[in-house]
Amino acid sequence: MVTSVPQMKLSGSSRDQDRILAAIDLGTNSFHMVIVKIDPVLPAFSIIASEKDMVRLGDCGPRGRLKLEVMERAMTCLKRFQAIAQTYQAEQVVAVATSAVREAPNGREFIKQVSDELQLEVDVISGPEEARRIYLGVLSAMDFEGQPHVIVDIGGGSTELVLGDGREAAFLSSTKVGAVRLTTELVHGDPISRHEFSYLQAYIRGMLERAVDELLLQVKPGQTLKLVGTSGTIQTLAIINARENLGIEPTPLTGYRLSLVDLQEFVNRIRKMSYEERLAIPGMSDRRAEIILAGALILQEAMGLLGLDSLTVCERSLREGVIVDWMLTHGLIVDRLSYGSTIRPRSVLKTAQKYQVNLEHGERVAAFALSLFDQTRRILHSWGSEERELLWAAAVLHNCGMYIAHSAHHKHSYYLIRHGELLGYSETEIEIIANLARYHRKSNPKKKHENYQNLAKRHRQVVDQLHPLMRLAVALDRRQIGAIAQVTAQCHWEAGEFHLTLKPVNPKDSCDLELWSLELKKEAFELEYNLKLIAHLE
Repeated sequence: MVTSVPQMKLSGSSRDQDRILAAIDLGTNSFHMVIVKIDPVLPAFSIIASEKDMVRLGDCGPRGRLKLEVMERAMTCLKRFQAIAQTYQAEQVVAVATSAVREAPNGREFIKQVSDELQLEVDVISGPEEARRIYLGVLSAMDFEGQPHVIVDIGGGSTELVLGDGREAAFLSSTKVGAVRLTTELVHGDPISRHEFSYLQAYIRGMLERAVDELLLQVKPGQTLKLVGTSGTIQTLAIINARENLGIEPTPLTGYRLSLVDLQEFVNRIRKMSYEERLAIPGMSDRRAEIILAGALILQEAMGLLGLDSLTVCERSLREGVIVDWMLTHGLIVDRLSYGSTIRPRSVLKTAQKYQVNLEHGERVAAFALSLFDQTRRILHSWGSEERELLWAAAVLHNCGMYIAHSAHHKHSYYLIRHGELLGYSETEIEIIANLARYHRKSNPKKKHENYQNLAKRHRQVVDQLHPLMRLAVALDRRQIGAIAQVTAQCHWEAGEFHLTLKPVNPKDSCDLELWSLELKKEAFELEYNLKLIAHLE
């Protein structure tokens, strides 16, 4: 059965044949993969295969490090997923990692191991970005009809809350309460003791209160909220509830309603059970039986704080959201979810506003940087549209560090971008943007710089080759008055020269400060490209 995102229309640039894509979600508890057939004409996608493995990546060692044996399990699982994707001839495998990898001190080492051994690039996404993609996944299966809905997704390491009406999300949050995390840290008795249960319940409520309060502030007076639940924990709870109440397991599970009263009764029942007794419940898997109490209690407290007495189950979540996000970024979806394809620039501009960036200057620098990028593409570098977009974001935000102080503001820019949770970008992409902004002035990238060293080799090359272009772009708007109307680049290989011809807005303007700044900033360009830069007015 083909399930389409309602009311979506096709971009005219899309191909007209079906495309096969695989998406992998490296979760804290489970790894999931879906393989889908995308029909660009509708546009829609149908799931043609799905795989799941409870890797339990969140079963961490001392100081939250990923254990060696867990990483080995993960590698074995990913190899199997890759092999399956290849049998379906998937054109691409898109993989994302969430809280377990995000928080582990050796998370980057694990991602590098996956890249080196499997040639699989895994994007580590922030909590809010995870929530955004969960929202996209739910919208691919459900029509909110313009009514506000809360989505709750209970993972192994975190719980995401989203508020939206089918258009742009009004609220996105990720809280560090997850079924695996809480079970590992706070549940020691089997069955759980009264004291442990009371503490667990109070802890969950305390952790969720702030996010719920902030979410409810976004609800307009008179609006009635509906609740949608995703994730393995919620699906397990719904299956058990349906078996006990109806005697059957609903197919599909999407649309099944679970009441708070039934959930509370179930929690009170299983809190008195041992692991073996929970495992004997029809519909309960062995690994789920270990963590179901913590997961069910998270849902109970979330529903209580939201004041909602029932939820509707949705089987689609993050991995399907990864598919939708891919379709958005590849121009296959417009209209209904068009906001998703503009989330990156809007997030950058919102960040610029937050840190009081001189946006006119930032946009001029970005325009110059992109002009230089386009004129030197396939001549000095071979980067494409993805890297071009990262350069644009870095150029707009390059001066945001002045929000903290002018002194060393390039370093402050790195920090603010790196920790600003730009939506629509992976952690790696944010790291590249932050590094490009970091090196718009002062020293060039050095291996001893931790921020630069953390990048993979290919990503360091992006920074190496594009940061000189941004330095030139900054110089071209040195007075921040828009003195230069246009810049034309010409490469003279025989002479070993690179010429920049500047066209002033005012023909009488000598642009001395811009020319002086180019002379000052050109060293990084000359070192990287082994060309002498010569700038002059038209």
